[in-house]
Amino acid sequence: MVKRIQRAAVLGSGVMGSGIAAHLANVGIPTLLLDIVPRELTKEEEAKGLTLEHKEVRNRLVNQALQKLLKQKPAPLMSKSNLALIEVGNFEDDFHRLAEVDWIIEVVVENLEIKKSVFARVDEVRKPGTIVSSNTSGISIEAMAEGRSEDFKRHFLGTHFFNPPRYLKLLEIIPTKDTAQEVVSYMKTFGEEVLGKGVVMAKDTPNFIANRIGTYGLLVTVREMMKGGYSVGEVDSITGPLIGRPKSATFRTLDVVGLDTFIHVANNVFEKVEGEEKEAFRVPDFMKAMLEKGWLGSKSGQGFFLKQGKDILELNYETLEYEPRKKLTTPAVEMSKQAKGLANKLKALVYADDRAGTFLWNITAPVLLYSAKLLGEIADDIVAIDRAMKWGFGWELGPFEMWDAIGVEQSVRKMQAEGFEIPSWVTDMLADGFTSFYKSEKGQAFYYDHGEYKPIKENPKVIHIKRLKEQKDVIKKNSGASLIDLGDDVALLEFHSPNNAIGTDIVQMINYALEEVERNYKGLVIGNQGKNFCVGANLAMILMEAQDDNYFEIEIAVRQFQQAMMNIKYSPKPVVVAPFAMTLGGGTEICLPSSRIQA
Repeated sequence: MVKRIQRAAVLGSGVMGSGIAAHLANVGIPTLLLDIVPRELTKEEEAKGLTLEHKEVRNRLVNQALQKLLKQKPAPLMSKSNLALIEVGNFEDDFHRLAEVDWIIEVVVENLEIKKSVFARVDEVRKPGTIVSSNTSGISIEAMAEGRSEDFKRHFLGTHFFNPPRYLKLLEIIPTKDTAQEVVSYMKTFGEEVLGKGVVMAKDTPNFIANRIGTYGLLVTVREMMKGGYSVGEVDSITGPLIGRPKSATFRTLDVVGLDTFIHVANNVFEKVEGEEKEAFRVPDFMKAMLEKGWLGSKSGQGFFLKQGKDILELNYETLEYEPRKKLTTPAVEMSKQAKGLANKLKALVYADDRAGTFLWNITAPVLLYSAKLLGEIADDIVAIDRAMKWGFGWELGPFEMWDAIGVEQSVRKMQAEGFEIPSWVTDMLADGFTSFYKSEKGQAFYYDHGEYKPIKENPKVIHIKRLKEQKDVIKKNSGASLIDLGDDVALLEFHSPNNAIGTDIVQMINYALEEVERNYKGLVIGNQGKNFCVGANLAMILMEAQDDNYFEIEIAVRQFQQAMMNIKYSPKPVVVAPFAMTLGGGTEICLPSSRIQA
């Protein structure tokens, strides 16, 4: 039987270590945060008359990390009061206290020998049954456990969080051949239900899933930029939201991650693979030159971009000088902006014969093929790969979902015409009449696997609204919202206006939902699965009314909204609001009169 995690310890108080400790505190778990003892006094410590034996000095690194937690943006702590759950210490004075905890997470420097030496000490002091894990971004989990006790090995695994731990959903769990299955099952459940993570089971291969594919994709993009003579700014202008990726796109992402961190992750694969794959992970010379200059990105003040006053400059990778930032605008880019839905936008881009289309095809095709090639090596199924990229890198579509979006048959024909090597399982899939990696029937999603479609195993505690609507009739809807039967005599009011902004359509649906629930249901949930819960009122509508001097109409709209909020407050049936991400203005006002807020 696995010990329930009630107390934890984090070894290493750097950005990731302190971030993980903060997230544990966020979910109410008392955490011991330890780091090494400084070997030299600072000038401030000398001025105070302190010595290397003073506790203030010995715990300096951890105390500094806690202070940074209070200042970091986005905030690692849900409430500053959560800091009280983090207790500080150091590796020399407090290591024995690891016997008090139920989970020990190692987050020290990415060096196998250092990690092994830490685990040797952990093995001496931990209680039998205590779970031990490493947050390594790609070092072999199996190698770290060499020489450890049998009980240690049974309770040891990789738990790879993504930075920042509070905000990025992905948690890769990497068991070894010795990890007890009950430990793996417990940590998966704990990760999902206590930590609120999207858990993906990964194999013990270099960089696991997300970093393996993500790093490959970033380096493919860099090389295509150099080959085609594109600028840093041009690449970022077409590799962000335009193709379903974060606003940080390519090079802003590298600046945020830190060039030193990225190169370390790339080298980890470079040193462990051979042939063409090895060359794919070779870091270009100009990036090595940036590293030597200390141009690491946000942490050093400059990287691929440099802010000067109000202007943001981009790096010229040939001269290593900064220039005004450029954007790439082509007919394909403009056409994609008019297309509805990400799938249609992607098709408009990757099959276009202009500079943007050519570039995007040349970086998309290799990533899709690389993902297919690695299936079975880094993960057992395509679902794990897609989820890892969505939850860890913020992609709207994983590689195989993206492949479906642009058309598997059409894209494979183009790849073959251009001389790409297609993994045999993909060509076999098409030859057998399977034309997509995913399909959906009556609200059940399926994925392709070894000659058949298999149902995707979902967390039964997670409701997928889109699939729910495929299974059940919508009670009522308009342009702004839909009322859906959730089952168990509970209804759901889903917002789906542009940006989930509140207009008269949503106000009407709030009132209708409350009346319907009072008659036929036990309760109402207000929530959705868009990018943001609600960005507030539809200001564009209000502006148009104001420009037409229709102030009476504005007053009526305000009164109607206020009355709807009072209807929520005094509803005889419970109303639960489930906000997330941006919950601004009117979105917050919807939360406040509810019976419960479940963020």
